[in-house]
Amino acid sequence: MPIEKFQINISDEALEDLKIRLNNIRWPQQIANVGWDRGVPKDYLQSLISYWNNHYEWRKQEAALNQYNQCTCAIDGINIHFFHIQSKNPNAIPLILTHGWPDSFLRYTKIIPFLSNPEKYGGKAEDAFNVVIPSLPGFGFSSAANKEGVNNAYVADLWAKLMTEELGYLKFAAAGGDIGSGITRYLAAKYPERLIGIHLTDTGIIRDLLQPTDEKLSDVEKSYGSNARSWIAKEGAYMSIQSTKPHTLSFGLSDSPIAVAAWIIEKLYAWSDCRGNIENVYSKDEIITQVMIYWLTNTLSSSIQYYYENSHSLPPLGKIDVPTGIAIFPKDILTPPQAWVKKNFNIVHWTEMVRGGHFTAMEAPELFAEDLIIFFRPLRRYQTVNCFL
Repeated sequence: MPIEKFQINISDEALEDLKIRLNNIRWPQQIANVGWDRGVPKDYLQSLISYWNNHYEWRKQEAALNQYNQCTCAIDGINIHFFHIQSKNPNAIPLILTHGWPDSFLRYTKIIPFLSNPEKYGGKAEDAFNVVIPSLPGFGFSSAANKEGVNNAYVADLWAKLMTEELGYLKFAAAGGDIGSGITRYLAAKYPERLIGIHLTDTGIIRDLLQPTDEKLSDVEKSYGSNARSWIAKEGAYMSIQSTKPHTLSFGLSDSPIAVAAWIIEKLYAWSDCRGNIENVYSKDEIITQVMIYWLTNTLSSSIQYYYENSHSLPPLGKIDVPTGIAIFPKDILTPPQAWVKKNFNIVHWTEMVRGGHFTAMEAPELFAEDLIIFFRPLRRYQTVNCFL
């Protein structure tokens, strides 16, 4: 199937159905005045739903997203939705940006102008990128695979085909966070000859460092393991259920927009550098649009399957030799020990950001875009005349 142009166009019927559901919520009983310690507080969600119902305009958000060039193409029977913004600079390098969960392509839309047209924002034209932002299979406007084995390694194969066979880029750059970090790492491990370099904002939870009795671990690594075990015990319930019984959870997430909102918003709050107020980082419109992408496509239930697949079918990943840049955001979930990262990656760039959390480019787009540009600048010399097919 050839590449086809795509525009987001949600039906009026779907929006009317949502309106009915938002007007007929059965609210839970909650203990008052306990804040976010037990999850999303009812008073906050009620205020957000009121805004959603009375002030939020999906058509305005839809039109803004449709200003960007979007496409779809079928790869291995999966219809992949992606943004493809080409720079006017003929020497721009192709860059694929992979999002995670529970976000979407929205993680990276704020940085598109900085990367595709850097000179407009005080940068240099020679630092430009051709930006590719795909939606993971089963997320947003990409179809679900509807089969087992669709894990980070599998999607890396899809992305390699997207960039080379479909878009004609022989060599390209890659970056990602969360699930997107894992996919980017498998891209580098499986297709090193195609990668100019990779840029990561996390390395996932490092399972090798979770054993408290391992005497080979350094004090820093043991401290990481202790912090990771504590975090999993306190914050990891979502991960446990999504990696063991995703189908049971999926019924509520497919039927109730408020369930979708609560499941997503809890993570936006907990994993961001929001200083106790989620709207210090995201506007109400940004929060709701993230929720709407999942709700209108009924893909929160398919997105959580990655946790099951990555915990049951993901092959081991060895050392990565592709040049790697790391950007550490201070309020991210678990920041990795630098010494461990250097043993397992070809680290040529390491930045510790002054602010920001897990959703990186959504929270601090200028800082994130600048770090991408700085990291890839010296690697551009590896871009040959064969970069484009």
